[in-house]
Amino acid sequence: MRGAGLIWLIAVILLWPGALTSRAAEEVDLLLVLSSDVSRSIDTQKFKLQRDGYAAAIVNPRVIQAIRSGALGRIGVSLVEWSGIGAQKIVVDWTIIHDEVSAKDFSAQVIEAPRAFADRTSISGGIDFAVAQLARSPYHAARRTIDISGDGNNNSGRDVIVARDEALAKGVTINRKLLANMRITH
Repeated sequence: MRGAGLIWLIAVILLWPGALTSRAAEEVDLLLVLSSDVSRSIDTQKFKLQRDGYAAAIVNPRVIQAIRSGALGRIGVSLVEWSGIGAQKIVVDWTIIHDEVSAKDFSAQVIEAPRAFADRTSISGGIDFAVAQLARSPYHAARRTIDISGDGNNNSGRDVIVARDEALAKGVTINRKLLANMRITH
C-alpha cells in the first residue's frame, strides 16, 4: 500500500496545475532603469551631479508618496552605467522601493558604488542594455521606463534612433526630452 500511496502522491504533484512551474514574478507598479552616462565627457562634477540627483530624488517624500499611491504601492528600480559600445554595467541591481527605508537603502547604494568606467558615448548601447535589464527583471510591471542621463553625442555603436524606436515598440517609455535635446550623430 505504501508504494501505491507514493505513486498517487507523485501523480498528484505532477498533474496539479502549476505544481512544477516557477512562481510568477512579483508585480510592481513600474519597472524603472536609471541609465547613467559615464563616458569621457562626464567629468567628476557631472558624475557626482548624476549620482547625487538619483540618490536625492528616490528619497524625496513626494517621490515616495507617488510610489505609495500606485495600485501596488511599490516599484522595481535598477541603476546602470554606460559609455561606449559594449561598456555597460549594473551598478545597483533590481530593488523594490515601497517606503522610506527601502528608498534610503537604494539611495545609499547609489552613492557608495564606484564609477564603472569612461569611454566613448554610445547612447544606443545604453538604451539596448537598459532594455535587456527590463527583460531580465525578477519583477513584472505593465509600465516600463528608462530614464537616461547623459550629455554627449552618440559617437559609438548603432544608430540611437533605431535603438530608441525598438525600445518604444516594446512598450518601453524613454525620457524623450533628454533624447530630443542630445545631439544625435552616428
